[in-house]
Amino acid sequence: MNFIYRLAQPADVDNLLALENQCFESDRLNARSFLWMVTRANARLIVALHKGADVRLAGYALVLFHRGTSLGRLYSLAISDDARGQGLGQSLLAQAEQHALEHECAYLRLEVRPDNGAAIRLYERNGYRLFDRVDDYYEDHAAALRFEKRIREHATGAVRQVPYYPQTLDFSCGPACLLMAMKALQPSRSMQRREELQVWREATTVFMTSGHGGCSPQGLALAALRRGFEVGLQVSVRGSLFLAGVRSEEKRQVMRLVHEEFSRELSASTVHQLGSAPLDLRHLHQQNALALVLISSYRLTRSKAPHWVLVTGCDEDFVYLHDPDVDHSQQRQAMDCQYMPVSHKEFAGMSCFGTDKLRASVVLYRGADTLI
Repeated sequence: MNFIYRLAQPADVDNLLALENQCFESDRLNARSFLWMVTRANARLIVALHKGADVRLAGYALVLFHRGTSLGRLYSLAISDDARGQGLGQSLLAQAEQHALEHECAYLRLEVRPDNGAAIRLYERNGYRLFDRVDDYYEDHAAALRFEKRIREHATGAVRQVPYYPQTLDFSCGPACLLMAMKALQPSRSMQRREELQVWREATTVFMTSGHGGCSPQGLALAALRRGFEVGLQVSVRGSLFLAGVRSEEKRQVMRLVHEEFSRELSASTVHQLGSAPLDLRHLHQQNALALVLISSYRLTRSKAPHWVLVTGCDEDFVYLHDPDVDHSQQRQAMDCQYMPVSHKEFAGMSCFGTDKLRASVVLYRGADTLI
């Protein structure tokens, strides 16, 4: 073997930057980004060095990890001109997969330009499958082909195709999830910001922890019901939710009044009460149903806040999620937040919120033929 491999160090940044400029004409990482990846990011930056007295950088592979999930992303792979044709791409890919396995990842995903035939052949030869195409992805407006490989082999199950909609405000995760679920069940629907905001207005608790209020499960259930969907509701805790995070007694009283009105409307509705036991996600999939689940975002972002996600499927090993929150400070893009594999153990932990272990879900089964 003509190369040695190790994790990158801050002293490698200048050489990494030179290699980046040699290999790519656009969408380049800069020195600041490389330093972040080496010192602070939830990532592994693997460098390949020529053997011999003159140790030179031959290539690198950068793998990003998604906290709280079993998903890794091969963000970039680069090889110097004088190292091509020696199997380095294959070796770096194997290194990336090994580091992802050590990080307990089950899936590795990547993006590649449609005109990069050599890279596409490399990935396909190593078992990666094309599962998506994103138009206007690169700086020059070229599309990106998305490939995926399950690197930790287990039995697989069905994941349904669900459109993705990122929340546009810090407090609109619930409405964003509802838009995705309604679109999946009624493909003729559109997903527009005006409806995201309208759902928030209908479902908000007015106040929650600080700033604008998020949406309660009762409010989201009613919003879905008004739009012609058959709805199931799970709330394991009685009374108003999230009061512990609000200091003002006046605001707490407003939240209680909002909750009482939601409860009054629900008592006269056809919403199915689902009880407090964990949802049978496989059974819901068989029913062609989709579940919005309230989680604690701590396991994903280290922020102890209630957050809505949409379950898109499950198998023996994982629950798959659409997370509407694209947090760019965590090196995430919209495509990183789709079909996120989360172990059943992790999901069970994150779907019990707060000291009272609140379990809350809104399930959409199907919609009426006529949109409301």
